[in-house]
Amino acid sequence: METIYLCIVVFLFVLAIFDLMVGVSNDAVNFLQSAVGAKAAPFKTILIIAAAGVFIGASLSNGMMDIARHGIYQPEYFYFAEVMTILLAVMLTDVVLLDLFNTLGLPTSTTVSMVFELLGGTFALALVKTWTDSSLELGQLINTDKALQVIMGIFVSVAIAFFFGMLVQWITRLLFSFNYKQHEKWGIALFGGIAATSIIYFMLIKGLKDSSFMTPEYKAWIQQNTLTLVGAFLIFFTLLMQILYWCRVNIFKVVVLMGTFALALAFAGNDLVNFIGVPLAGYSSYMDYMANGTGAGVDGFLMTSLTQSARTPWIFLFGAGVIMVYALATSKKAQHVIKTSVDLARQDEGEENFGSTPLARALVRVSLNLSNGLGKIVPQRTLRWIDSRFRKDEIILANGAAFDLVRASVNLVLAGLLIAVGTSLKLPLSTTYVTFMVAMGSSLADRAWGRDSAVFRITGVLSVISGWFITAGAAFTICFFVTLIVHYGGSTAIIILISLVVIMLVRSQVMYKQRKAKEKGDETFQLLMKSDNNQEILDLLRQLTAKQWSSVMDFVQENYERIIRSFFKENLRGLRRSKGSVKFEKQLVKQMKRTGTLALCRLNNRTILEKGLYFSQGNDFTGELVYSVGRLCEPCLEHVDNNFNPLDATQQEEFRDVSEDILYLLQSCRQRVESGSYQGMEEELKKANSLNMQLSHLNRQELQRIQSQSVSIKVSMVYLSMIQETQNILNYTINLMKVSRKLQE
Repeated sequence: METIYLCIVVFLFVLAIFDLMVGVSNDAVNFLQSAVGAKAAPFKTILIIAAAGVFIGASLSNGMMDIARHGIYQPEYFYFAEVMTILLAVMLTDVVLLDLFNTLGLPTSTTVSMVFELLGGTFALALVKTWTDSSLELGQLINTDKALQVIMGIFVSVAIAFFFGMLVQWITRLLFSFNYKQHEKWGIALFGGIAATSIIYFMLIKGLKDSSFMTPEYKAWIQQNTLTLVGAFLIFFTLLMQILYWCRVNIFKVVVLMGTFALALAFAGNDLVNFIGVPLAGYSSYMDYMANGTGAGVDGFLMTSLTQSARTPWIFLFGAGVIMVYALATSKKAQHVIKTSVDLARQDEGEENFGSTPLARALVRVSLNLSNGLGKIVPQRTLRWIDSRFRKDEIILANGAAFDLVRASVNLVLAGLLIAVGTSLKLPLSTTYVTFMVAMGSSLADRAWGRDSAVFRITGVLSVISGWFITAGAAFTICFFVTLIVHYGGSTAIIILISLVVIMLVRSQVMYKQRKAKEKGDETFQLLMKSDNNQEILDLLRQLTAKQWSSVMDFVQENYERIIRSFFKENLRGLRRSKGSVKFEKQLVKQMKRTGTLALCRLNNRTILEKGLYFSQGNDFTGELVYSVGRLCEPCLEHVDNNFNPLDATQQEEFRDVSEDILYLLQSCRQRVESGSYQGMEEELKKANSLNMQLSHLNRQELQRIQSQSVSIKVSMVYLSMIQETQNILNYTINLMKVSRKLQE
């Protein structure tokens, strides 16, 4: 029996390694977003600074908050086997859940996931224990106060961080404007002093408060002399920043890199428990059981020892720091999560990753009405002065940066200050929530959310926020059922669940690579938007349209075949799948048209006049192709869903022959658009004319059948719709190929 639990402990540490990898991928956005978005330094330099902060924070951390030992469950009421069941379920759930969010590119809270996983697993076994032992109550077994604090922390941190991010950035922009080099002569030293002091205060109060060298005496001394320390730091750093300014050092870059180091240090020092706290609790439980509980057995030894605070061996902290640094330097998913936050906060327009929702549209409408109302109250002279501080054409932006150094500095300093203040007030603020919402508030104050992009940005913010709450619900629910399965299923259930987790992680990696392969068009678009050379822009635009248009044609070919095959076989599931695909593809076409127009505007006037018409026509044809597939699918789906009579054998045979030729032609046209090779295109044109004549002949035949009343009207109606939409698909495909040739020439 002891061997099984030793294997569980080993597996918990294996999962901890994966958890560290995916956890760092998720939380890297907290301390890298501002520096990466503003291009404060080369990416490798930013990574080195962040890695130093992560490693130092992990090595100096106590490695475990007591939440993993007795923060949620009361260990004196749980036996060794029950505690190990909860801890195993938590780790199985945590790895899969965090990997899922990273794959989707959405930042979430590792603290919330761990707390609610512990709560879900504890609740499951608490129900079992109270059911079998009437002397126990749920209140004795579960510590709900911590979970409630986390929930309140979500609401408080989201609202406060967004508001102060917006307010402080607005005031800072009024002081420095977008052309900050013209207005930094007198105020930059004080700004740098305040920022650096805030960062040091943040490191002392939040980043190092639980470090292994911080004795109670040190903590008490810092607390008693906080004001004196802050005043001394303010004077020292203000003078230092003035000297650096005279030496022509960019103070904003110094502040951004200092803030990056401080947030990375605090993340590793305080959030390490989210990754290795549970395995270390399992390790401590196993060692205690082997030393004192073998006589009582796994189902008779109570884990009272977990009520005591733990002391983590330094080797675990050192190893965790090494793994976190490795994950930070190599994780592609970390860069994907960072990209989501940076894109939502960027200053200029570009490809929007999120769509539009009714709530986002309503919020934009209310904001516009409020802005118009304030514009009538505030004097026009004041409004003109404010507008002069927000002239985007004066912005000092590094090549490829999403926003400037002023906003990056505000993001880091304010996030650090809010987290430090929340910690001193004993509020369970999350670094994820605070850093993300400060960035969103500052981007709104910077007028980065224009009327053409606000609805998409707000949708993105709402999607991320909803993901945080989904994390809590999913963590609780999944861990609840996993705990019950492990409790009742024993060793067999453990082996099956471990196998499932491994399969899911492998599948996640495969799907992520496939999705990244499909996003190569995005990379082309980014290169296009950064280029200033007209010929290079035109070449990149040709590459982009070839990928996008061939992708739409591939969609048409695949779904046309599926619809015809599913309709003939009365396969309702296949038709519904195509209907869902059409809905999704319509959104992609809308996005494609928008990004294409942005790209087209980068060309000079002469090139736009020469190629703009072909580009617009091509996008229109892709939209019509998708809508034609939708119009083909709807009557077929309705017909099969209502269990109407199928096409008779004659209709199926004659249409099957034509549809096979059409599929071959669609494939040939797609290959030409994708490759850009149009020699011998006349063969496709002749074939299209021939197929059009065949379809017209089928149409006349069916009308004659209707006239002779030899077929069902319902069957004939859907058959005529199929013929008509097939002709539309054929014609739009040929037109798209012609336009593509003219654009590529």
